[in-house]
Amino acid sequence: MKIEQIIDLTAQFTSVDEIPTDYKPIFREYAKNIIDFLNQGKIRTAEKDENNQWTTNTWVKQAILHLFKFSEMTDYSINPNFPFYDKDTLPTRQFSIEDKVRIVPGGSSVRAGAYVAKGVIILPPAYINIGAYVDSGTMVDSHALVGSGAQLGKNIHLSAASQIGGVLEPANALPVIVEDNVMIGGNCGIYEGVVVRSGAVFGSGVIITSSMKVYDLVNERIIQSENGNPLEIPENAVVVAGSRAIDKEFAKEFGLSLYTPIIVKYRDSRTSAKVALTEILR
Repeated sequence: MKIEQIIDLTAQFTSVDEIPTDYKPIFREYAKNIIDFLNQGKIRTAEKDENNQWTTNTWVKQAILHLFKFSEMTDYSINPNFPFYDKDTLPTRQFSIEDKVRIVPGGSSVRAGAYVAKGVIILPPAYINIGAYVDSGTMVDSHALVGSGAQLGKNIHLSAASQIGGVLEPANALPVIVEDNVMIGGNCGIYEGVVVRSGAVFGSGVIITSSMKVYDLVNERIIQSENGNPLEIPENAVVVAGSRAIDKEFAKEFGLSLYTPIIVKYRDSRTSAKVALTEILR
């Protein structure tokens, strides 16, 4: 039975308890296949098309949501001092030395169904959730989060305490996309299906959601999500945390302003040298 048929079949039920006994072995095999395909990067929540635009694979996200919906709680505890309870379809991912993923000891976790390529470095404690795609050479630093379905390219530095938000629902929503060679500074947050094009640099503390406006000082323009398209940070943009004045009289009286992300320049050789990941760390 094909994955799409399984999705259609289980759509008529509201919980795992309603699935007929005859169907449960089929669903368990389906769940295993979905996890295996995600682990290997054979399927992913979003892909780039021939026009260089990112599109959502809705059926993949639906399949992941089914893993949550049609599952039961199980005891994954290693010992009484490390209790761990989660859905029986969603264990943590197990790595071997052959995977060539460097996971520094200290509490990091990767959920099954996340693709983590060879050459990725994970510093403790970090978390990578189901449906995420993390390509080769990327470093996920301490206390960083790669949320459900987020897509990270090659040679990204996701600095300490930064978050790439997860977007599983609605199933047709684009997840957060971060393309190759992006530098994301400490304590940043990228959410709600924002697309970050290759080579962009985020200064520490930058927060971006799809509903925000980004002020491009270089080109004197305002970048925002329009006509259902995602907010896109341009290639090689250098983004910092800024503020803009509020025009209302009360705000003027008290000198109030609002946070806003600002593009202050576009990447040059000096910027690249400053944010380059040193090979010695690898």
